[in-house]
Amino acid sequence: MPKQELVVLNHDEDGCCPTLLAAPMGEDQAVEQAKVFKALGDPVRLRLLSMIASHDGGEVCVCDLTPAFDLSQPTISHHLKQLKNAGLIDSERRGTWVYYRLLPAATDRLAAVLTRPETATAPAGGTT
Repeated sequence: MPKQELVVLNHDEDGCCPTLLAAPMGEDQAVEQAKVFKALGDPVRLRLLSMIASHDGGEVCVCDLTPAFDLSQPTISHHLKQLKNAGLIDSERRGTWVYYRLLPAATDRLAAVLTRPETATAPAGGTT
């Protein structure tokens, strides 16, 4: 197996986080990213995030999410809380219902961590 080269840190636009493939991740960043990966490691939560992210209008009522699952409303609420605690979604109460929306910056950061540095700057249609 060939040795891999250590690449100089490449930061995202914010200058906050090197990509996972560019340099070893620091302990603090690993702890934060592990929360996100743990939240996404459950199929129900991954489906919920997908349903929220792809919903017309950018937000969805919990009343529209619950029927898609063979789970109780408190269980769905638990999964939504995990996604919210991981910083992937936000919510707003309107009367008796709660509406959820994706926080695009969170998924952008996640994508940046997983993107190879040369892919970010490669021209469209080029080889990577």
